[in-house]
Amino acid sequence: MPPQPEGLARTAAPSGSPAPVKLETGPDFSCKRVILVKKISMQCRALVGVLALAGLSVAANAADISGAGATFPYPVYAKWAEAYKAKTGIGLNYQSIGSGGGIKQIKAATVTFGASDMPLKPEDLRQSGLVQFPMVIGGVVPVANIPGVKPGALMLDGVTLADIYLGVIKSWDDARIKALNPKAQLPKLAIAPVYRSDGSGTNFLFTNYLSTVSSTFKANIGANTSVEWPVGIGAKGNEGVANMTAQTTGAIGYVEYAYAKQNKMTYLQMKNRDGKVVAPEAKAFQAAAANADWANADAYYLVLTDQPGAKSWPITGASFIIMYREPKDPAAAAAALKFFAWAYKDGVDLANSLDYVPLPENVVKLVERTWTGSITSAGKPVWTGKK
Repeated sequence: MPPQPEGLARTAAPSGSPAPVKLETGPDFSCKRVILVKKISMQCRALVGVLALAGLSVAANAADISGAGATFPYPVYAKWAEAYKAKTGIGLNYQSIGSGGGIKQIKAATVTFGASDMPLKPEDLRQSGLVQFPMVIGGVVPVANIPGVKPGALMLDGVTLADIYLGVIKSWDDARIKALNPKAQLPKLAIAPVYRSDGSGTNFLFTNYLSTVSSTFKANIGANTSVEWPVGIGAKGNEGVANMTAQTTGAIGYVEYAYAKQNKMTYLQMKNRDGKVVAPEAKAFQAAAANADWANADAYYLVLTDQPGAKSWPITGASFIIMYREPKDPAAAAAALKFFAWAYKDGVDLANSLDYVPLPENVVKLVERTWTGSITSAGKPVWTGKK
């Protein structure tokens, strides 16, 4: 196994797992170290956990920061963890188990922070004594495995994508797909939709978008971290969907863009709300995020799917951090906030290298004011802004 990035730990996957998906680290994906992300079974995950970020062969240090949740931001968290470990000696022990798992773990107070791509509603946060804030912005991207079709060569609109996942459109040579792609050579090949089987913020963003553009999808499936899919193959985590799509001829799936880009997957272009065809890239995610009014969003509750704008990617979303307002371990909370402050300031280039969109400086200042005003111990802020 190649050496793991410093600051990153993973629990071992069982023997007999499918071939791993590679998530490269380092600018422009040129770093020779890789994170091997394997699809493993639900039963094995329950036994071993998944994706703990802190050193493969060494247990997490007592000073390491503990978190769990979304797989959507895992690639950038991995990069940040490596750089922060090199700078401070403090690692990040992060279980990439999906947003639903992260919410459960923070509510059970088993980790210092939870991570979710579905923001919790303000009333839920208040009832649980929690606070949330956005950490980074990215895009969910449809990916496919169609012989002869190259990345970006195929385009779908939201209603057509919804009907694929409803089981209405069953073949890649369907007349509606052909009408959107008149020059494409589409095979008579059954479509195999791949979906997230775990509670997932990526699931929420994808189903939220499909529910927005398709009243039929909204009525029959709806938007949530976990839904009842009428057709398709389930897989756990962004890495699981990436693996299953890559291994299944005719498949279509949806993953965070870093997973598609790093693994050279066949991503699809989308027709957005303004009727323009857009490719998934940082400037398209930034265009969608430009409409975000964080200052007036109660508890930062904002969903960025189907935003207006000719250049906007339609399935854009923020990934959120969730912490206790009055943490049981103030020192651990302070250490986590120091890491997040460092990531906001010094992790911008690393985020950009993976086509995530860092938060604007004015939003970072809003978030830091939330930290000093809302995350406290004995009436005093646990984070003071000092290095």
